[in-house]
Amino acid sequence: MPITTVIFPLFAILLSILAYHFPSIFSLGKPHIQTLLMLIMFCMGLTLSLNDFKRVIHRKAVIALGVSLQFIIMPLSAYLISKGLNLSQELLIGMVLVGSTAGGTASNVICFLAKGDIALSVTLTLCSTLLAVFLTPLLTTLYLGQTIDIDAWGMLSTVFSIVALPVILGAAINIRLNSKIVKIKPILPLISMLFISLIIAIIVSLTHDKFSMIGPMLLLAVILHNGSGLILGYLIPRALKHDETTCRTIAIEVGMQNSGLSILLASKHFMATAALPGAVFSIWHNISGSVLASAWGHFHKIKGLK
Repeated sequence: MPITTVIFPLFAILLSILAYHFPSIFSLGKPHIQTLLMLIMFCMGLTLSLNDFKRVIHRKAVIALGVSLQFIIMPLSAYLISKGLNLSQELLIGMVLVGSTAGGTASNVICFLAKGDIALSVTLTLCSTLLAVFLTPLLTTLYLGQTIDIDAWGMLSTVFSIVALPVILGAAINIRLNSKIVKIKPILPLISMLFISLIIAIIVSLTHDKFSMIGPMLLLAVILHNGSGLILGYLIPRALKHDETTCRTIAIEVGMQNSGLSILLASKHFMATAALPGAVFSIWHNISGSVLASAWGHFHKIKGLK
């Protein structure tokens, strides 16, 4: 079993605990979260070739399926779970905001470690983010009866600089210098694991003062929300006879959200409490995703893909 799939969840949890108890140290990393994400995406780009993206472009049905499940399962399950657990209106708003955003860039890292289709994952993240410019306000209006404004160009610029540009640059280097960088490729998952674990810790440190406000029902709601995306995101493509790698990729993309954007929208357009679901989701989906990557990585090693 690759060492990254074993230590990733343990390391992520350990750093989260340390960040909770020593927030002043880890919060110093706040200005560097974007840089860390870019470095992670660059590492993934180093594993991709032009053929990977050509192959994905010809799979329009798979892309449409992944994006559709993203915007159907996540906002609907957020609303139903919140209502079922009788969460307050503020927490309902936060849950729906999490469900209505695009797939998060962390999904690309988890896909990388879970032996998924990285090119497909990156493509799904980009497509869902582009559509989120229109669908996030629409879905918020549908479920909450309240419209919000989104900085469309700002969102697109952020996604391009954090996701697309580093991946393209990494892929270009891989295409041109593949023979020279082949020796470092085995350590790229480890580097990505360290960086994403550090990002989780920074998020914990920045939100530690809000943890006293997090009740067991909100934690349960976030776990169920994330779990519904991962499970249905896997089972539906599987029922449609897609291969194991595709099912894993779509499951991760659907279950992991751009919760950072939901925190921003909640803080800007609603009340502080509405940002709590996004903060909890930011931590939980990385931990659950790392555990899933570990399990799938182990399964991949002992049985292979079907």
